[in-house]
Amino acid sequence: MARIFFNGQAMVGGPFHGKVADALIGPARTAPGYRFFSIDHSGGTDVCPGLLADPAVDSAIEGELYDISLERLRDVILPGEPRELELGVIKLEDGSPCLSMLLARGEAERGVHREITHHGGWRAYLATLGRTA
Repeated sequence: MARIFFNGQAMVGGPFHGKVADALIGPARTAPGYRFFSIDHSGGTDVCPGLLADPAVDSAIEGELYDISLERLRDVILPGEPRELELGVIKLEDGSPCLSMLLARGEAERGVHREITHHGGWRAYLATLGRTA
């Protein structure tokens, strides 16, 4: 089993939560040092978020912690992730490490993803658009 931090569509209320609902541990936050982006907003659609480690920022991002089998991660979760994201390791608020989907290398430099760090989480960002998770 592997702990993974979800901060978008797989959270409670999101369209993909049903795939992981039985593995929910509870709410969690990253440690400070992460930027947050909305992926694929160029067509007016905010598909999902992505984290980017940046020790120069003092922001923490809200999400949820799950305990997922490696088989489910490989067979169910990863095949549905967009190419702009990659699996990586982050640090949680309590200092412990866990897996999460991160903005893939080179994506931030493309300048096509909207930075939403100041919202502190996906739900707060969607609320500014009049949407819910």
